[in-house]
Amino acid sequence: MTREGDTIRVFVVGASGVIGSRLVPQLSERGHDVVGTARSPGKAERLRRLGAEPVVLDALDARAVHEAVAAAQPDAIVHQATALGGIGDPDFKHFDRIFAQTNRLRSEGTDNLLAAAREVGVGKFVAQSNANHRYAREGGPVKSEDDPLDPEPPGAARESLAAMARLDRAVTGEGGIALRYGIFYGDPDDGMVEAVGARKFPIVGDGGGVWSFIHLDDAAAATVLALEHDGPAIYNVVDDEPSPTREWLPESRGSSGPSRPGVSRACLPGCSRARCRW
Repeated sequence: MTREGDTIRVFVVGASGVIGSRLVPQLSERGHDVVGTARSPGKAERLRRLGAEPVVLDALDARAVHEAVAAAQPDAIVHQATALGGIGDPDFKHFDRIFAQTNRLRSEGTDNLLAAAREVGVGKFVAQSNANHRYAREGGPVKSEDDPLDPEPPGAARESLAAMARLDRAVTGEGGIALRYGIFYGDPDDGMVEAVGARKFPIVGDGGGVWSFIHLDDAAAATVLALEHDGPAIYNVVDDEPSPTREWLPESRGSSGPSRPGVSRACLPGCSRARCRW
């Protein structure tokens, strides 16, 4: 277990993304040595300014992944790679289509990183997963990590939810930690906000469906804290004010997401925030 105050070398995959770009500075502030990856050379200098040693890497290239991890010799790997940047308005009718590349990163990419971690002897692995709309539609509205997943998910999202489930199993099977984040907010280029503003966001029934969100800064903070805990484990990482669509949707128009709650549940034991969830 990595205790609070210990410093380690962390290999952050997807360091130039919306969480990674917030995670790298937080890791550096805690004294950790950070190696950060991006798909394009153009983002290398930005990663350096954020406090990471930059590496250009395609997580779907198994050989390149092994070579990069072997060269970095990290104590921990944090997998935050997705392909969601710049997708614009989300197409909910074709959910799996817009998540296709991210699904590969969550399946093939995760396999490549776990294999490299085994071969190099990396002791800790933390990966991005998701909590929303995955649990079985039974019982009460509040779900814990121990509740069963939906055995019959919507057809348009079946491949995406299967990729998340595969990631959860693979990571915890290797003793790692899967962080099931809520719906992200705090990104000024959030495509969902654009969809809401353009009146393209679907409302089911009376808008009573409850969503759990997490601010990107808090998601990064929870990820840092996860490195101080042992796996295998799955954690839901969400704000402590879930909201029905009819409440959060009007508030999000013209902003970068729902109004940020005053208290977040993005924390693990040892966090100084009041009213932690974990």
